[in-house]
Amino acid sequence: MSEFITMGEPLVIFAATQIDSSLVDATNFDKTMGGAELNVAIGVSRLHHSTQYISQVGDEPLGAYVEKTIQHHHVGTKYLRQVRNLGTGHQFKQLVSHGDPGITYYRKNSAASKIETAAVDQVDLSDVRIGHLSGIFAAVSEETLTAEKRLMQRLTEKGALVTFDPNLRPQLWPNQTKMIQTINELATHADVILPGIGEGKILTGYDTPEDIANFYLSNRQTKAVIVKVGPKGSYVKARHEQGYFVSGFHVEHVVDTVGAGDGFALGVISALLEHKSLKEAALRGNAIGALQVQTPGDNDGYPTPEQLALFYQRNQVVISS
Repeated sequence: MSEFITMGEPLVIFAATQIDSSLVDATNFDKTMGGAELNVAIGVSRLHHSTQYISQVGDEPLGAYVEKTIQHHHVGTKYLRQVRNLGTGHQFKQLVSHGDPGITYYRKNSAASKIETAAVDQVDLSDVRIGHLSGIFAAVSEETLTAEKRLMQRLTEKGALVTFDPNLRPQLWPNQTKMIQTINELATHADVILPGIGEGKILTGYDTPEDIANFYLSNRQTKAVIVKVGPKGSYVKARHEQGYFVSGFHVEHVVDTVGAGDGFALGVISALLEHKSLKEAALRGNAIGALQVQTPGDNDGYPTPEQLALFYQRNQVVISS
């Protein structure tokens, strides 16, 4: 059994090794694995929490690679299904010296995109305390959106905490209006919402972290909103409480921003699993986001408990017991 569960599309990543070469010109690639929700599961597992991951891959070499790699990260694969005659989603990613890398996706009609609600209904949620969803899987297909709604419903009925990261990917949506309407509707079923400040402006029309938080706190189910504000840290607001900022951490050199938002989410989730306060959860999210941007992979910077403690020590962070 597992205390944490998530659902998404795993992606095999072919990451260019030639710095600042376009994907047209790059000829050498390293094969790794990513996917926003899976990144979160890997990070939560690395901090010694039991996890399960719901998804589908192709019954082919890339699918076998995904399953093997997920197991290597000690993430549960009980609900990872191999599907015949469908492929595994993958992407090619540029290596850049600054800024965000160019990325090309190959995920249309993938195995994960054809997931059915029956797969969600078969999941045992008995010991699950937190379930995490994001806007990415909802955007992949009508099937994934329906499955995501069903998992949110089941988690709520069971009494588990539902965390939600909007994780906007405009290229996956038919238009911005559909994206905004769908993401905000999903957010009404979440207990804790984790938007970035830029995402919040698009989704709510408001410019400040406080107004973005208040917009989502109007949802009957939402208990807290934590807005990511980049290097400055995050803004935390719980229902019927004053909001406040939690400072970020200085990073000398940013290698790759991919996975930082997922790192923030896993920091919050793992802290809540350990019965930490929202303030400590946001602080951990800030810390893991800062660690992740200093590495080239999608989840290479996610720490073990010992590495997290060392990072806090180096940054003179004192956590109350």
